[in-house]
Amino acid sequence: MENKDIVTNRKAFRDYDILERHEAGIALAGSEVKSLRQAKASLNDSFARIEKGEAFLHNLFIAPYEQASYLNVEPVRARKLLLHRGQIHKLQSKVTQRGFTLIPLKMYFNARGIVKVELALATGKKLYDHREDIKRREIDLQMRRMIKNRGNR
Repeated sequence: MENKDIVTNRKAFRDYDILERHEAGIALAGSEVKSLRQAKASLNDSFARIEKGEAFLHNLFIAPYEQASYLNVEPVRARKLLLHRGQIHKLQSKVTQRGFTLIPLKMYFNARGIVKVELALATGKKLYDHREDIKRREIDLQMRRMIKNRGNR
């Protein structure tokens, strides 16, 4: 069985250079999981932070599950990430270095039906990096057009 993506953070690839990827579990309430099965979540502006030896995901929006009534929890709250202690120490040592941040790239259900978060250790792109990416895309597009048109002659 394959992973089923719930939501992806497309802004992350535009705004950050991804250096490393890590898989983490996430502590959720039952109504949150049901809402995620309906893909009612958003990773926009979310980030991970390590506090007191534990990893937390902040600004993750999970819409309240409509049938849960009073059992719903706060839609935007800090959710605990489930990582091994060694992984947390490695990430914390890298995050304390200048310019590194932890951002979620996507949430998905694994083969066993458990919600996982793909975290990335990333650095923010500067304005000139954005311009370089745009130039590179335009050059690639022009090359593909030239190759395509060359075969039509």
